[in-house]
Amino acid sequence: MPLYRVTLSYDGTDFAGWQIQEPTTASRPPQRTVQGTLEDVLAGLSGGARVRVAGAGRTDAGVHALGQVAAFELARDWEPRALERALNGLLPADVRVLAAERAPEGFHPRRHALAKLYRYEMDTGPVQVATRRRLAGHVPWLLDEELVRKAAALYEGRHDFASLASAGGSVKTTVRQVRRSHARFVAAAGVGPTLVYEVEADGFLRRMVRSLVGGLVAVGRGRLSVEQLRAALEARHRSHWPAPVPACGLTLVRVDYPAVLT
Repeated sequence: MPLYRVTLSYDGTDFAGWQIQEPTTASRPPQRTVQGTLEDVLAGLSGGARVRVAGAGRTDAGVHALGQVAAFELARDWEPRALERALNGLLPADVRVLAAERAPEGFHPRRHALAKLYRYEMDTGPVQVATRRRLAGHVPWLLDEELVRKAAALYEGRHDFASLASAGGSVKTTVRQVRRSHARFVAAAGVGPTLVYEVEADGFLRRMVRSLVGGLVAVGRGRLSVEQLRAALEARHRSHWPAPVPACGLTLVRVDYPAVLT
């Protein structure tokens, strides 16, 4: 059957994450997920037959996407632009297909990914503008911008990020190569500036980006020095690391693949 690849954007606020949840029971109502929503729509295009969708990243509840990549097979041969229009005509307003194309045989959006880029936005100062609450985290303090940038630079390179790993994870290794870790501050409509943090790596642990930002906030407000944050990273134990920030400020921006698969 033809294999298709789509690039998705979604507002993750009202989703319980990307991944379909365990079967529901009478006491556990069904949870709305991005993968499940896409599979339901694809079933409608396939005469009711289930279409299994694989995604590049299993974004958590509340996390957004500008460039999530998904792949699936369809029994019918679709022209990509027609498939894009059909999906957008059926999907809810908080999910959109930005591009659809035929994928090479054997393509898998997660296994073949070379790197992912995430962005986190954090508003600072006593009051957050109400319209920002779905799109950005918030702390009621002003952060030391120079210290935040120094802490962000600490993450670059190849490190064991066990200190940031969530309990119950099943990954084979917690070592990741961070290609880029950059923090900047931009003027905002609120009381304080907005921290915009971008991080690119060959892979991420569950809640890793939110934990990285938690470290930036701890340093920026003076709870930890940059050297203490380095020591916490090298300790390779979750109890040494600051708590993760809320999911609402996190966006999966882009997934990169080898040139032969693009």
